[in-house]
Amino acid sequence: MTFDKIVEAAIKEAMERGEFDNLVGKGKPIDLTEYFNTPEDVRVAQAILKNAGMVPLEIDHLQQIAALKEQLAATTEDAKRQTLRKEIGQKQLEFNLLIERRKTQGKG
Repeated sequence: MTFDKIVEAAIKEAMERGEFDNLVGKGKPIDLTEYFNTPEDVRVAQAILKNAGMVPLEIDHLQQIAALKEQLAATTEDAKRQTLRKEIGQKQLEFNLLIERRKTQGKG
């Protein structure tokens, strides 16, 4: 049996077991615009990182800022609010520096 036939059989069995029934985006077209807008030499690395659940540092900072803002909105204690505002400011500054560095690297 060829490799292609083995893979086809495995996929067919998985489909029969319903293993593909609850996939994210099921029934929706796949948008490959971002993929093809990415330079070829970067695509594979980005795909590997994305599949591993890793995000760029800038995105990580944005997620941390959003989480801190949620904590701030839920906190009534003044000391904690002050600490959270300070953390948000620090993360925002770090984010801005990352973006500025990315811009200057792109020009070089």
